[in-house]
Amino acid sequence: IVKLLMRFYDVNSGNIRIDGYNIKDFDRSELREAFGMVLQDTWLKKGSIRENICMSKPDATEDEMIAAAKAAHAHSFIKRLPQGYDTQITEDGGNLSQGQKQLLTIARAIISKKEILILDEVLSVGDEFFRKKSLRRIKEMIHGGSTVLMVSHGMGTIKDNCTKAVWIEKGELRMVGDPKEVCKAYSNMNDKSA
Repeated sequence: IVKLLMRFYDVNSGNIRIDGYNIKDFDRSELREAFGMVLQDTWLKKGSIRENICMSKPDATEDEMIAAAKAAHAHSFIKRLPQGYDTQITEDGGNLSQGQKQLLTIARAIISKKEILILDEVLSVGDEFFRKKSLRRIKEMIHGGSTVLMVSHGMGTIKDNCTKAVWIEKGELRMVGDPKEVCKAYSNMNDKSA
């Protein structure tokens, strides 16, 4: 679904619409600019924390950067680093924990102020403390008016935090609807096949 939304390839039939507009009517690069993404496999570049957060908005002010880090619940750990926001990180953030890297990518998505945010298995990394912080921020984004597409294998994450669930298995659409109902149907089917 994410690859279809981003138009890495197009649908064979039917259409995908955003705010009523067919995505085929958009230039691919223009369409991709509408999305913010936070992936399970974080991508950070060698450079400062500041550069990594502001990558999606290089002209961001200091206040915007700090606000995004606070919103992502990353500000407190950044302030404890030797040079704070100017702390240099290695390629792919090797000197940070997986949870810290994820919080930086969430801050990067927040500062970009995209209306549609794709979260791909972001709660599958880090410890329980990190997951709770990330989930709190995701809920805030949803209530703040952003459209959040959360890809997850964790039924609890979907059931308790989404307004609509889509169950896809082996490339087939199985069910769309209320998250609690979709998760219950998924659990019932898997219990029978186990």
